[in-house]
Amino acid sequence: MNAKDLRKKYLDFFVSKGHAVIGSAPLVPENDPTVLFTTAGMHPLITFLLGQKHAQGKRLVNYQKCIRTGDIDEVGDAVHLTFFEMLGNWSLGDYFKKDAIEFSFEFLTSPKCLGLPMDKLAVTVFEGDADAPFDEEAYNHWLRLGFKENRISKRPKKDNWWGPAGQTGPCGPDTEMFYWTGPENEIPSVFTPDDRRWVEIWNDVFMQYNKIDKGTYEPLSQQNVDTGMGVERVTAILQGKKSCYETELFQPLFAKINELKKVSEGDIERSERIIADHIRAATFIIADGVVPGNVDQAYVLRRLIRRAIREGRKLGIDCRFTDLIAEKVVENYSDVYPELERNKDKIYEALRTEEEMFEKTLEKGTREFEKLIGRVPPHVTQKVISGKNAFYLYETYGFPIELTDDMAREKGFSVDREGFDKAYQKHQELSRQGAEQKFKGGLADNSEMTTNLHTATHILHEALRQVLGAHVAQKGSNITVERLRFDFSHPDKMTPEQISKVEAIVNEVIQKGHDIECEETTVEDAKSRGAIGLFVERYGDKVKMYSIGDFSKEICGGPHSDNTSKLGKFKILKEESSSQGVRRIKAVLTKE
Repeated sequence: MNAKDLRKKYLDFFVSKGHAVIGSAPLVPENDPTVLFTTAGMHPLITFLLGQKHAQGKRLVNYQKCIRTGDIDEVGDAVHLTFFEMLGNWSLGDYFKKDAIEFSFEFLTSPKCLGLPMDKLAVTVFEGDADAPFDEEAYNHWLRLGFKENRISKRPKKDNWWGPAGQTGPCGPDTEMFYWTGPENEIPSVFTPDDRRWVEIWNDVFMQYNKIDKGTYEPLSQQNVDTGMGVERVTAILQGKKSCYETELFQPLFAKINELKKVSEGDIERSERIIADHIRAATFIIADGVVPGNVDQAYVLRRLIRRAIREGRKLGIDCRFTDLIAEKVVENYSDVYPELERNKDKIYEALRTEEEMFEKTLEKGTREFEKLIGRVPPHVTQKVISGKNAFYLYETYGFPIELTDDMAREKGFSVDREGFDKAYQKHQELSRQGAEQKFKGGLADNSEMTTNLHTATHILHEALRQVLGAHVAQKGSNITVERLRFDFSHPDKMTPEQISKVEAIVNEVIQKGHDIECEETTVEDAKSRGAIGLFVERYGDKVKMYSIGDFSKEICGGPHSDNTSKLGKFKILKEESSSQGVRRIKAVLTKE
């Protein structure tokens, strides 16, 4: 079974169980500052898990593109990925543990679905702690389905608890399903999930709790189910492959890399995997509106591209190549994610530009490297590049430590890696502390202030279009309880007069006290009536169209105030560049 068949079988199965298909949300979360990227299928649905009504109903199913950046440095082995797809089904206050477990069991074992043999399956459940009790209900459901006690493992919170996606929000115990990938004659009688031959293939999360700012848990007003099954991992298992890199999801990329490479010795498999994974991830990130830069999502994107370029050099690739790999990603995925085809020219141009910039960076860094080693007297026998200098090359010139290592070795030098690691860790710690300050709170709390600020972004969007032109389109939105941040397409810095005019339009709309009306309709109908719709493929057949008087109409899934008079006074604090062709506004709402 290939990935395309797996996606279809999954959607068809849950549609037969009364679920509505919704589209994949963008990789850049809308109005949620607690994470940089969509990290799981639940992430775009947080407001609905907290109780807001979804236009498609209480039972939903989809496949969702995700990015996780915590293990970038681990990519290159057989299992780690930065970009991946999750199959997921949700119950928003409808069915709970019994039905969720039975659905999972049927899909895994039914000959009409995956048809996996039960003797190769095992499960885990939450063992309980001071925050929540042992999940006896899930445990007993698995017993009733025929699992023996020796195939059900009780696990602590670090293993069997999911969420929240950010720092606060919906979460709860989960039950995870594992599949035996070792020899059939070696299946152990007692299931121990620490044995790596047992591979987790599905996760049912029972969202019973809401984690609040104090780090405590309170019961949710509605109980939800959120499940996740990794497309890449399950495809590999169904095909009997040892790694997802051996499936059709990656093979076209490797074929192109093999055309370009000139080195066939050494750890080439690791380099090939890094290039394939990182360019695949970069292609999807650029398609969702991000361009390489020095902050937030743009920095992660830059890091992925530059690491891929570095690995390309190790393989002897002496031409610009990232866009050629991206072409294979677009060919491979456009039938599933049409935004790739729509944005392919932008994707290729962003990659070519970044590759050209990195070549110049490497030239500058190489010159600085030569200066550093030139200061070491010839008579010194132990020639070492200090950790401080190695980190200087990394931080100032984007010079990868691995490249410093390689070049140092060629010149008879070593690198103080321990000193570099200390400097790097200090840098990472400061960055994390800054991020924690920056991303505290968020729309996920559903507070009145964040709802008001979210409403203000819609008014701001239309005001910008009126002042700057119809080319203005939202490129990102980040909301905390203190302020809103709105990214939009525009080539030039706004003049003070333009900023004042936008501010005045927004405040005029607020002062008029327009009612904000929500209507459920189709994408086609909403757009025919003048509604702006970004990422409309994520919403499904029905969408929510919010009208702010006769000022604006917009397709959106987030919470809104019911009248503009509740917003207060709008004030733009800053207008600046976000990335090439994208401007950023930071603004606040204050009391009159």
